[in-house]
Amino acid sequence: MKPLVEYIARSLVDEPDAVQVVQRDVGRTTILELTVAPEDTGKVIGREGRVAKALRVLLRVAASRQQRRAVLEIA
Repeated sequence: MKPLVEYIARSLVDEPDAVQVVQRDVGRTTILELTVAPEDTGKVIGREGRVAKALRVLLRVAASRQQRRAVLEIA
């Protein structure tokens, strides 16, 4: 799941080298913390949070295939 989030985030931002994803596993839940450059935060969140919602939906589908739960935090 981490490579999926990294790939999508790097495709969206102007500074792909600043993208960092930290993965923590807590029980059956995977927490992914996405960090981007400050000027790229809006691109990852999107207008009215649409891009962030889409990222979370894709992540949820990928996690359900592994019978896990996934949470995406954008910092």
